Amino acid sequence: MTKVAMSTKLNVSASEAWQLIGGFNALPDWHPAVEKSELTEEGQVRNLSLAGGGSIVEKLEKIDDSARTYTYSIVDSPLPISNYTASITVRETEDGTVMDWTSEFDPVGGENDAVNAIQGIYQAGFDNLKKMFGG
Repeated sequence: MTKVAMSTKLNVSASEAWQLIGGFNALPDWHPAVEKSELTEEGQVRNLSLAGGGSIVEKLEKIDDSARTYTYSIVDSPLPISNYTASITVRETEDGTVMDWTSEFDPVGGENDAVNAIQGIYQAGFDNLKKMFGG
């Protein structure tokens, strides 16, 4: 299993950040690569329509609003990965609010290509959140 773990500081309270980030169907609200998200299976599966075409299907594995975290897996995707599971967490620290995005997966093809693809997705989300929250 390959792991990717990235974090970013956000210039808002953890509760305000979670209000935007924490909804399983909220990716289009803050991630520039996601144009649309549609929930199916009683809200447990999201079908993401990507900017520039393509789609990803993700399944909610668990969510804990009080801990401000959720875990999801990818069911179907054009990404060079398989067995992907990730968690998004928003936490309050002494220095302010931090968002953590971590994942484990099996690369399909080269490991560097898979890691670079995942890191690029996370960084695009972080960059847009910093823009939205002023940072």
